[in-house]
Amino acid sequence: MIDLTRLRRALVGVAVVLAVLGGCAAGVPQVERAAPWPQRPVVDASLDLAPDLSSATGRQTVRFTPDARICELVFRLWTNRPTVVSDGGSSRVTDASVDGTPVTPRTEQAGAPDGAPGTLVELPLPSCADAGTTVTAQLGFTLTLGEDSTERIGHSPSAGTAWLGSPLPVLDWVRGRGWVRTPAVRMSGETVVAEDYRLASLAVTAAADQQVVGVGTATGTRDAGGGRLTRTFAADAVRDVAVAVGAYEVTESTVGATRVHVALPTAGRAGARRGGELRGSAQDWQGDVARFLPALERLLGPYPYPDLWLTVVPTQSDGVEFPTHLQFGDVDDATRPSLAAHEIAHSWFYALVGNDQARDPWLDEAFTTWAQALVADQRDLYRIGSFGPGDVAGPIGAPMSFWDSRGGFTDLVDGVYDQGAAALFAGRDAVGAQRFDAAVRAYVEANAHRVAAPADVERAFADLPQVLDVLREHGAFDPRTGG
Repeated sequence: MIDLTRLRRALVGVAVVLAVLGGCAAGVPQVERAAPWPQRPVVDASLDLAPDLSSATGRQTVRFTPDARICELVFRLWTNRPTVVSDGGSSRVTDASVDGTPVTPRTEQAGAPDGAPGTLVELPLPSCADAGTTVTAQLGFTLTLGEDSTERIGHSPSAGTAWLGSPLPVLDWVRGRGWVRTPAVRMSGETVVAEDYRLASLAVTAAADQQVVGVGTATGTRDAGGGRLTRTFAADAVRDVAVAVGAYEVTESTVGATRVHVALPTAGRAGARRGGELRGSAQDWQGDVARFLPALERLLGPYPYPDLWLTVVPTQSDGVEFPTHLQFGDVDDATRPSLAAHEIAHSWFYALVGNDQARDPWLDEAFTTWAQALVADQRDLYRIGSFGPGDVAGPIGAPMSFWDSRGGFTDLVDGVYDQGAAALFAGRDAVGAQRFDAAVRAYVEANAHRVAAPADVERAFADLPQVLDVLREHGAFDPRTGG
């Protein structure tokens, strides 16, 4: 039987290859997209939402085959980062076992506020495991969702909605590097690092009259009793998950080979941040996806997943990216197109090509802003003359801890998003769009399903030294990044 989804995706791939043949002529070879790590972790998880959506209980099973000897497992609870805790959110591991043996979790604050649960949970192994040995961990956990939170996880009593970004404990392993224990920072911004894992199943249980906006691909619905339903989802290779539950209207469409699901809150068509109608309709958001997703595929290669889920969270002011699921604030017509282009572009930079977002934020944010500017016709906003080395708070390659100690998120945007995109455009101008874009595509394909580092960018542009010169001038390979 013909798999129509695979066929459509293959046709997209052919179109991309035809569009970039000029890159081959320019001396930049085409690279086949790397496959997911065969040893990637396998995750089965469940989330059971409280009737008022203010909390949830969860269970997670992780089967992990490390590429080095380990004596513990390290998980991160990103719902305990300071900005989430200040908005009333938190999570806590309630029980754990390794290979069927109960263990006592060891928790470290690792950047969590005093008095809050820690962001780092370590499970000691009954005995150390050699590389290539599969270890199975089970964790029970609880989630508290802050009321009208402006963060990635929260709930709105007035709208009857909940949004859950990074709700699962994240296995914090990077192959070839080991456990990553970087503390969370106080400022907003992403600090996650994780290998892809196979999401064998995520089961979300909620009231039957509540919608579940998913992750990956929906795989079924079953009766959970008591007027409740369990919806299940799966994905072949994702680094993190997000879902939303409650009074949403979900509108479906197809863009190329991708199923697009747009979820808007229905209670009064308004959220907690302001009354009245939402600024953007489902058709507005679908129109932006229809405009930008094909353009990004022509630039960067096929979208990595069968589905794309978008949830509008009116208490938020911008957007948050997760593999296959994007959260957006209820932004106006002037802001929505560029924000949509930016968050969709994260499907390649961070979701497909991973990075240590705490150590190397420029690897996703600078490249994403560059791609956004190209497809949204915003090239003129990112000129290197506006971002000289003395005009921003620090080097492109500085870690999140640097920006946290300086001006916070505003300086991060100036120094990493904007300066980074401007430097990439300057490099592109120096070598020509065709050669530069082909090198970026080759970088994406070679580093797909990996956690990339600055050295991978240096390799990608090794034959284009003018690009590396501009990036070095603006601190992309600053030694403080550790990369």
